[in-house]
Amino acid sequence: MYLLIPAAGSGRRMGSNRNKLLLNLLGQSIISWTIQAATAADCISWIGIIAQPDDWQDIKEILGQLKLNKPVEMIEGGSTRQESVYNGLGTLPPQAEQVLIHDGARCLATPNLFDCCAQALGSTDGLIAAVPVKDTIKVVDKNNIIESTPDRKQLWAAQTPQGFDVKLLKQCHTEAVSKGWQVTDDAALFEKSGLEVLIVQGEETNLKITTPQDLAIAEFILKSRTGR
Repeated sequence: MYLLIPAAGSGRRMGSNRNKLLLNLLGQSIISWTIQAATAADCISWIGIIAQPDDWQDIKEILGQLKLNKPVEMIEGGSTRQESVYNGLGTLPPQAEQVLIHDGARCLATPNLFDCCAQALGSTDGLIAAVPVKDTIKVVDKNNIIESTPDRKQLWAAQTPQGFDVKLLKQCHTEAVSKGWQVTDDAALFEKSGLEVLIVQGEETNLKITTPQDLAIAEFILKSRTGR
């Protein structure tokens, strides 16, 4: 299975002046934890890390320390996640028929989750890891007045990995460029193109590191896993 890791973001919401994925988390960088989980998955055979060239040297040093036994390729990131994934799809080896896409900031995903998504991709053209929403969700207007309360039984919180047929996802991205679609994940492109996306049970601990509070929670989870 081929894996793309979008890692071209910034650290604005983290209060950092550098890529947040290079920040320290329990003695290692955030991106290091992500890469280790991915390479430990039996299904992953190739990894493409999509990052801004300014971060390449730091990431290459991290890769050198990890001494991985699977090929990793650096890919230039775009100005948005959508552009970054588009760049990544164009860099996949010609023989790649399916791809998993996993945000670099989701460093707590387990190898088992990657393997479960890869296995499920054998019977569908598109999927995402997700978990049922526990909170009551409110739809509000621009004045913060509640408009409606959707039934949470039908609500799932999207995660990554997300997996797709490479040919179909490329077509979706090409259509997005021509029509000016702007989305926050690749599943949304599948949806807008009228293609089905399957839900695979995600992990409650598979949070996305966005704020300093997330970093503290991630440290707690990793300590409980590693016994540090």
